[in-house]
Amino acid sequence: MTPQLERFRQMVTGADEAINLAECALLVASAEYPGLDVAECLTQIESLAETLKLRLRADISPADRLILLNHYLFDELGFRGNSAEYYDPRNSFLSDVLERRLGIPLTLAIVYIEIGRRVGLPLYGVSFPGHFLVKCALRDGAVVIDPYARGVSLGFDDLKQRLREMDSSLEPSRSVVAALLASAGNKEILLRLLRNLKSIYTRRENWLQALWVTEHIICVTPDAAEEYRDRGMFYLNLECFRAALFDLKAYLTMLPTARDAESVRSRLVELQSAAARLN
Repeated sequence: MTPQLERFRQMVTGADEAINLAECALLVASAEYPGLDVAECLTQIESLAETLKLRLRADISPADRLILLNHYLFDELGFRGNSAEYYDPRNSFLSDVLERRLGIPLTLAIVYIEIGRRVGLPLYGVSFPGHFLVKCALRDGAVVIDPYARGVSLGFDDLKQRLREMDSSLEPSRSVVAALLASAGNKEILLRLLRNLKSIYTRRENWLQALWVTEHIICVTPDAAEEYRDRGMFYLNLECFRAALFDLKAYLTMLPTARDAESVRSRLVELQSAAARLN
């Protein structure tokens, strides 16, 4: 285990509210960029927030803070969604997002939350279906914000329409939409980030990258049996037979009645023969 992965594991093992979201997201990026200066990137976030904070009056309302945050991030700094290359892995690395000012809904939301909280805004991530959002708790209720759409506020009708676009047969009630706006914890956000990356690398058959992403997922959810199976398959594709054998055995121990248990057992027989030939 690399020092960066061990640091990540230690951080996500603790209480959710104690997790430094920005640092963990940067540690994920450091797996792709071993020379990444995580501390420097954190300083950059602090500097951006401090610049905005100096412009805010002490008595400014939260609603006006949101307006100024939007102007600062999207008009002045130029953060925007990368719709042209949505599945570029760089959109999921916070260091790249800070440098290129390009991202996907999730990473733009992380930037929005990290800078907004530093200027006194109570911001929370929302794992809305299909598109990560942010909400801000105000005196008159929560405002739902889409950082991917330059910080636009979304009402009930907007959210209902987004759900309909995913499934035209849906007619969600206010209570259903409200339930989907529950605050996402730090671990949930990190898992969504990692699973986005895992999906991208798997589709591209970039097995080494998919492997290290899965190792990070296991740090967050060590009891997720399917992740051991997937890591075992990535090891197998990389011809690391003993490691693949270990992980697939772990999967069957954790989920002996899994739907794919028989096919995994068949694969284990083949692997044991391959591992024996290496002795």
